[in-house]
Amino acid sequence: MIIPIEMFIVIATVIFSFIAIEARETLHAIVSFLVMSVFLAVIFFILNAPYAAVFQLLIYAGAVVVLLLVTFHTVKR
Repeated sequence: MIIPIEMFIVIATVIFSFIAIEARETLHAIVSFLVMSVFLAVIFFILNAPYAAVFQLLIYAGAVVVLLLVTFHTVKR
């Protein structure tokens, strides 16, 4: 049985979202959140919602991940 590419993207999005929630390392959680956001933007493109996909990439994959990385690197351990 061949899995369609859309099903693969949905499964990968769910897997990376669980990794982002359950990761013990903060950097691993941030990277998996970034990958999940990119896959979610791809899902929006597949559903013919390009504005939602662009906003997903700009706001979540761009701004939120950069904010999390800056916070991660400036917090004292």
